[in-house]
Parts: sequence; structure tokens; C-alpha cells
Amino acid sequence: MKIDIHAHILPKTWPNLKQKYGYGGFIYLDHFMPGRAKMMRDDGFFFREIRANCWDPAVILEEMDAFNVDVMTLCTVPVLFNYWARPKDALDWSMFLNDHMAGIQRDYPKRFIGLGSVPMQDTRLAIQEMTRCVEELGLPGLEIGSNILDKNLDEEEFFPFYEAAESLGCCLLVHPWEMMGRDLMRKYWLPWLVGMPAETSRAICSMMFGGVFDRFPKLRVLFAHGGGSWPHTLGRLSHGYHCRPDLVNLNEIRDPREYAGAFWVDGITHDQDALRYTLDVIGSRRIAYGTDYPFPLGDLQHGKFIESMDDLSPTVKEDLFANAAFEFLGLQQKDFRRT
Repeated sequence: MKIDIHAHILPKTWPNLKQKYGYGGFIYLDHFMPGRAKMMRDDGFFFREIRANCWDPAVILEEMDAFNVDVMTLCTVPVLFNYWARPKDALDWSMFLNDHMAGIQRDYPKRFIGLGSVPMQDTRLAIQEMTRCVEELGLPGLEIGSNILDKNLDEEEFFPFYEAAESLGCCLLVHPWEMMGRDLMRKYWLPWLVGMPAETSRAICSMMFGGVFDRFPKLRVLFAHGGGSWPHTLGRLSHGYHCRPDLVNLNEIRDPREYAGAFWVDGITHDQDALRYTLDVIGSRRIAYGTDYPFPLGDLQHGKFIESMDDLSPTVKEDLFANAAFEFLGLQQKDFRRT
């Protein structure tokens, strides 16, 4: 099987949130021509242009079939997290997105798996909506941001959320967003090219050094974009752990090298040698093929660079294309086999 662990979708339309909630800053879609739309902020700021493959399941299925993708795991576009909004409004918005996601999963049960989103700015409401996602909507997990209003993921206020996720068996896909330093590197698309890998490493290191993986050993977490720069700076992290434990090891954790395999990453490296190195560091059971579909910085050849790697055994490729993803999701492959 071939399951994409990291792809995006959003509803084709939604209410005017500025009018609904009474204040601005929200994204809306300007469908300026058939099959194309502009993601606009309600103050007139243009975010990006998208096409029907960002909202139409029929179009997505056509492209999946063209690349022999059996199953796609869908999550929202991070700019729609709305963590900055009033918590009750963010909850209402999350419920709207999650109902839409659950409907897609329900309509195409063997082709799409949905990950929900929750108002992480309010831990109590986030747990409330996570519970609804898992127990009522049947979503196996959530997508969350790499930081919450510039708070790192090791903040104590998030620990009840992790505890609830572990108890519910709810997996977490951590996606970079609101990249640190973005205002200092606006040119050359550097927030996406440099900031995103660093932002993902920030999230991993925050959870690792903060003791999250030790306190919640059954929590299933996947970090997007190959784990960012974390695998490639692991030697530096380990060295820092030993040479300055007074600054680094504040929570009595293990050597950072020992956390390779404590979490999952997707396989979006765009480079065979980078993937080989990540395999050496993390192992094939913790790397799941993903695409970041349908955005241009993603792997829009849907794993072709992995399929062409003749030095990878069939077992490793099976791990990359299916086993790791289903283990992260807590689902069974047999339930998604098409007849």
C-alpha cells in the first residue's frame, strides 16, 4: 500500500468570520475563477493562490490514482489554526473544520483519513474538542502547530493536553507555522526554506528537552518535513547535552541520541541522501512517506524519489509507504485495502 501521511485540504466555502465573530484577522477564499481561489485575509492581505485540488475530493482522488496513492491523510492548512482568536470563537471554528473533515473521511472511508484541529490557546477547550474528534467524529488524531502563540511545546500548560491525547490514543502531527525569525528574512522565501526546518527542530527539541517524551511515552507524535533540521543536528544536540548540562539538561532527560525513534517524521526530504541519513538516525518504522500535497514545496511526484532508490529493501520501502504511517495513526492496513 501507499499512504500519504501529510496532505492538506480545506472547505470550499465558509462563513464570513469577521462578521460572525465581530473582529478581523481571518482568512477567506476569493473564488475568482472556476477551480482557482485566492486565500485572502479580511484586511486585504493576499496569502496564496490555491486550486480545486485543495478543496475538491474528486480532483484529489484523480491525482492520487495517477500516482498510485491508496490513502491520503488530510489536515487543515496551518494559517487556519486561528490560535490568536478568542478561545470560544476558535473552538467554534475548529468544530466547523472538524465536521467537514469527518464528512470527507465518512464519504471516502478507504481513501481519506482526517486529522482534526483544536483551539490550542485554551487547553481545556482543546481537550474538549480533541475528545469529540476521537470519540464522536472518528478522527484518529490532530494536527497542531510547532508553537502556540510563540509558546514552545514544552510549556506546562500543554501537559494536560498531552496526557489526554495519550489516554485517548490520539496521535499528533506537528506542523511548522509562524516561523521564528520570519520578519528578519523576508526575501528569497527564506521563512519556508530556512525557517520551516528550524521551526520543526525547535518543536522537537522543546518536547525532548522539556521531558514530554519521557512523561508521556505512549504519546504518538509525528513532525513534518523530515523532522526539519533535527536529524542533521543531532550530533550537536548530543554534544551540547554533555558539555553544558547546566544549560541543556534541565529536566533530567537522556542523551538526545536516545530519542531517535521516540517519534515519527514524514519522508519529505526531497533528497535521497538526506533520506538515507534520516533512515540511519531514526529507522524505517518511524519515517512515513508524505507529500505536503497540494503545495509546490511538497513532494508532488508522490514518492517517486523513494521508489527509485534501488538500495532500499522491499521491507524498508513497505515501512516508508505504509507500516510507519499506520502505526502512527493507530489504524490497521487491512481496513483500507481496496477490492
